[in-house]
Amino acid sequence: MTDGRSSQTPGGGVWSRMKGRGGRGDRSALGMWFWDIDRVLLLLALLLIAIGLVAVGAASPSAAARYSDDKHHMPALYYLWWQLGWVGVSLPVLFLTSMLPVSAARRLALIGTVICLGMLIAVPFLGVTHNGARRWLNFGISQLQPSEFLKPCFIVTTAWLLSLRAQDNELPVVLITGALTAFVSMLLMLQPDFGQTVVFCSVWIALLMISGTPVRVMAALIGCVPVGLLAAYLFYDTARVRIDAFLFPGAEGGSDNFQTNAAYNAITNGGWRGTGPGGGTMKFRLPEGHTDYIFSVIGEEFGLVACAVIAILFLAIVVRVFVKLLDEQDEFRLYAAAGLATQFGAQALISMCVNTGLAPSKGMTLPFISYGGSSMVALSIGMGLLLAFTRRNPFVSRSPYIARWSGE
Repeated sequence: MTDGRSSQTPGGGVWSRMKGRGGRGDRSALGMWFWDIDRVLLLLALLLIAIGLVAVGAASPSAAARYSDDKHHMPALYYLWWQLGWVGVSLPVLFLTSMLPVSAARRLALIGTVICLGMLIAVPFLGVTHNGARRWLNFGISQLQPSEFLKPCFIVTTAWLLSLRAQDNELPVVLITGALTAFVSMLLMLQPDFGQTVVFCSVWIALLMISGTPVRVMAALIGCVPVGLLAAYLFYDTARVRIDAFLFPGAEGGSDNFQTNAAYNAITNGGWRGTGPGGGTMKFRLPEGHTDYIFSVIGEEFGLVACAVIAILFLAIVVRVFVKLLDEQDEFRLYAAAGLATQFGAQALISMCVNTGLAPSKGMTLPFISYGGSSMVALSIGMGLLLAFTRRNPFVSRSPYIARWSGE
C-alpha cells in the first residue's frame, strides 16, 4: 500500500516541495540568495535608508536656503531629490554586492583597496576643496570622496592579511597592517580629515583584538593611543583647533564652538516628541544640517524618541552581526564581518556623539541617514560585503544529505 507520495526521491513530499519553484529548494541565483541572506540585517539596513530619506527631506529646506544665493536659487527639496537619486544607484549596488561569493567579494575588496589608495594619493594634488578641506575628486558629473570607498575595502583587506596568520604564524601581519593603517592615516591627515583617521585606526585596533593578537602587543598599542592624541594636539593644527573648541569654548585663542552649540540647541529644541515635520527653526542655524548634523535635525523635528530609535537600530545591526559570528569557523569571514560591523557602529557612534556635544566636531556623516552620494554608495558596498560574509545556507548542518546536494 502506498499513500500516493513518491518513493523514488529522497524525502518524498518534503523533498518535492523543497525543489518546488519559489521554495527553499529554489536553486536559482536569486532563490539561493534570498534563503542564504540575513534578511533581518537587510531589513534593518533598508529601514535606516528609509529613515534617512525622511531626515534629508526635513533638513533639505534649511540646507537649500543656506547654499542659495542671488545667482543660484535651490528648491526647498533640492537635496532630497538628489538623495533619492543616490539611493536609486546604491540599492542595486548593495544587492549585487551581497550576492557575491566570498572569494569574489574578497577579490573585489583587494582591487578596490589599490584603486582607492591611488585616488587618495591623488587628492592633495587634484582634489576639490570644500570648507577648508581637500577630500574630493571631481569627475565632472559628480565629486567622489575616496576615503569613503576605501573604508570597506581597507577592512576586508586587513581581515584577509590577519587571516593569513592561520597558515603561517610567523607572518608579520601586525606590522604589515599597521604600516598600511599608518599610510592611510597620513594621507587622511593631509586633507585634513581627523575623524576618518580615528575610524580607520579604531577599526584596525579592533581587528587586532578580534584576531587574537598577543596581549603584550595590544597593551603596547593601546598605551600609544594617549601618546598619539597628545602628539596630534601639539603638532596637528586641525586636531588642536577641534579639541580646544570642545574643551575650552570661547576661551582666548580657542574656537567659539559654534557648530556644537547649534547642534545641541537643535536636538533639544524638539523635546521628546519634536516640533513635527517642517516645524523646526533651529535647523536653519546649523552649518551642515543635511550631512554632519542631521541627527540634530531629527531630534528637533521628530523628537528625542526618534533619536533613541535610530540609536537602537544601529546597535541592533552591530549586535546582530556579532551574535551571528559566534559560531563562525572561517577566520577571514569572521574578521571581515566583525570589522565592517565595527566600522559601521563606530561611525554612527561618533556622529551621534558630535551631535549631542559628547565629542568634538569631526565632520562625520551618520551612516545611511546623512545626505551624500559617496557616503551612500560606499556604505551600500560595505553593507553588501557584510551581508555576503554573513550568508548562511539554512539547511547546512541540519541534514548531511542536503548539505552534499547543495554543494556546501
